[in-house]
Amino acid sequence: MSPKDVSSGGKGSVGAFSPSRIVVLVIAILSLVFIVENTDEVTIRLLIPLVTMPLAAVLVAMFVAGLVCGGYLFRRKAK
Repeated sequence: MSPKDVSSGGKGSVGAFSPSRIVVLVIAILSLVFIVENTDEVTIRLLIPLVTMPLAAVLVAMFVAGLVCGGYLFRRKAK
């Protein structure tokens, strides 16, 4: 029997910058630019109450919620 080749670090990765990491980084940067550019006050309905707050705060909250949900799904998938 021959030993298994374990020299490969991963599929298609080039150091710390794999193509998928670059895409995610670009999307995150574009999202942050979009958030910073949209700072007007908006009215949002949260189930029953109407809340007036800066659009940037809403976008940051949704961005963080997306990160948390994506992180949870990614970790559950890896196990």
